Amino acid sequence: MAGLDTLVDELERSFVELQERLSDPDVYNDHREAADVGRRLKELESAVRAARAWRLASADLADAKGDPELASMAAELEAEVTRLEDELKLALVERDPADEKDVIVEVRQGVGGDEAALWAADVSRMLQRYAERRGYRTELLSANENDGGGVKETVFAVKGDGAFSVFKWEGGTHRVQRVPATESQGRIHTSTATVAVMPEAEEVEVTIEEKDLKIDVYRSTGPGGQSVNTTDSAVRITHVPSGIVVSMQDEKSQLQNKQKAMRVLRARLYEAERERQQAEQAASRRSQVGTGERAEKIRTYNFPENRLTDHRVKHTAHRLDQILDGDLQEFTDTLQAEDRRRALEAAV
Repeated sequence: MAGLDTLVDELERSFVELQERLSDPDVYNDHREAADVGRRLKELESAVRAARAWRLASADLADAKGDPELASMAAELEAEVTRLEDELKLALVERDPADEKDVIVEVRQGVGGDEAALWAADVSRMLQRYAERRGYRTELLSANENDGGGVKETVFAVKGDGAFSVFKWEGGTHRVQRVPATESQGRIHTSTATVAVMPEAEEVEVTIEEKDLKIDVYRSTGPGGQSVNTTDSAVRITHVPSGIVVSMQDEKSQLQNKQKAMRVLRARLYEAERERQQAEQAASRRSQVGTGERAEKIRTYNFPENRLTDHRVKHTAHRLDQILDGDLQEFTDTLQAEDRRRALEAAV
């Protein structure tokens, strides 16, 4: 990492320039630019605080070393400067700008038939309970259930500060090894559920042209295909340029289903653009703990051994009942710590 003094000077200069830009009437009146400048200011706040504390402590240490009467304090101040230096280095590591956003989570059954659908329902419930434990608010957007009590796909939003920084670690394939309730021979089956976690995008962040949308309406259907509505309230939106298709049918109102579908569409388009940018920064991407892609097998939940193993950090816990009730904090902490370590290593 370049000389800290130089980096702190650049940081202070950037922070002041952003503050000046935000007070510029032209920027203030441009919602998109104002949102972008505001977000970047918020991202720099913790680094600026750490930089100022480090500079003060460094000045105190220099005074103590130059004054015989303060020499006894030098060792204590040196330890404080070292601690603040580490904190500053971490703060200077570029954060994912999406970390503070709300998220949209999609859980789908993977391989394993009806057992996979039951497992998808378990994973969805686990993640929603984890959100509640963290003090976040959840909002069910859609649930496509099957006849056996499982789900083919469920989509829900998680709202609260830093939701993406917590839930992005859940993206990928969750594999379960257990004896299904329908298994008479007691054989262990392996099934999967896939999870996609996307930052929820603001309207000013993703521009969607009406001419790029193909909107179809139809009657809602329940498990087994039976009609559950007498009006064409279900909505299917196709974003023609990207080929992304979003369907919503849970609300009785066509307008409400369209609004929900647009939220999911915005999140998918925003995530697609993030993935494109990350692919361009290949070296940075390789240093990440996980890609968050559905195909990446991230965890194995082994019921006979009461074990959960996260393959990205080789971390194992033997308390499945608590984990499935939403107690995932231990895994989030471990993954975040490893991500910070790799990011700092890459920066140095």
